[in-house]
Amino acid sequence: MVERNISDDEWRALVAAAKAASAHAHCPYSRFAVGAAVLTFDGGVCPGCNVENGSFGLTVCAERNAIFRAVADGAKAIIALAVYTPTPTPTTPCGACLQVIAEFGRDARVRCVCATGAFDEYAFGELLPHGFALPPE
Repeated sequence: MVERNISDDEWRALVAAAKAASAHAHCPYSRFAVGAAVLTFDGGVCPGCNVENGSFGLTVCAERNAIFRAVADGAKAIIALAVYTPTPTPTTPCGACLQVIAEFGRDARVRCVCATGAFDEYAFGELLPHGFALPPE
């Protein structure tokens, strides 16, 4: 995949979609409402929120929901991901989410935004430098 710059307008749209998605989170156990949004190569924005389950292993994070929604909508790859958390400092994706990002966005940019508006931005490889990958077909 070819890397490309993400414009300020695209980041604003991603962050807004992630924050809006967090309002729909189903998080009765953690009370940690997370929202995420991915930018697909064709410019599409797909949001997602975390959905918890009483059988905790069945809980799905916002990042994976957003990526899986993009794939269900026909995306083959993502180029950027925004994650919103209602915290005083930015929070990065968990290990399971990082591995899913590796599958669909090894060259993606990841912006983690918190309730104060502060953010940290990473090249995906900074977050998971040695993620598992199958050899190319």
